[in-house]
Amino acid sequence: MNIVCLDMEGVLVPEIWIAFSEASGIPELRRTTRDEPDYNKLMNWRLGILKEHHLGLKEIQATIAKIDPLPGAKEFLDALRAQTQVLILSDTFEQFAMPLMKKLGYPTLMCNTLEVAPDGEITGFKMRVEQSKLSTVKALQSIGYETIAAGDSFNDLGMIRASKAGFLFRSTEQIKKDNPDLPAYEEFDEFLKGIESVL
Repeated sequence: MNIVCLDMEGVLVPEIWIAFSEASGIPELRRTTRDEPDYNKLMNWRLGILKEHHLGLKEIQATIAKIDPLPGAKEFLDALRAQTQVLILSDTFEQFAMPLMKKLGYPTLMCNTLEVAPDGEITGFKMRVEQSKLSTVKALQSIGYETIAAGDSFNDLGMIRASKAGFLFRSTEQIKKDNPDLPAYEEFDEFLKGIESVL
C-alpha cells in the first residue's frame, strides 16, 4: 500500500511568507526553508519581525485569501488522488492552510498550529512533533505503508530520503546540486509521470 507525501508551499501553492513579504513591503520576510534549514529559528525570527511591525494573523490571512494554487496543481493532485492515497505534509499552520485546502479540493493535511492572542498577535507556534515530516513518514511506514515523498526545501529532505522513492519539485539549484541522485522536476505533468513510475 503506497501513500504519497507532498510538501505544500512551493509545490502546490506559492510560498505564503513570500506573498506576505510582498504585500507588507517587508523584504526580510521572503526568507523560507529554502534559505534556513532550522525551522524553529526561522519562525522565531519571523515572529520577531511581525511584532516589530505590529502585524498579526488577520493581516497574513488577508494575503492568503488572495493566493491561488500554482497553475496545474489541483489537476495534478486530482489525478494523483485517483490512483493512490495522498497526504499533504507541511510545516505551515492550520490558520494559514485551510483556505488553500478549500481551493485544492480538501486533500488530507497534516501541519502545525499557531498560538494567537485575543488581539490577533501571533505569540508562538506549536509543532505537532519534532521533525514532523520525517516523523510522520516513519509512523506511516510503521503501520504498513510504503511512502513516496516530494518537496522543494531543506525540511523535505528527511522524508524524501526515508521513503522508498523521493523527488524534488521546483527546488533550488543548490539543493538539486547537493542531491544529484534525486529526480528533480519543474512541471506537473512530468512530476506526475515520475510518481506513477514508482507506484
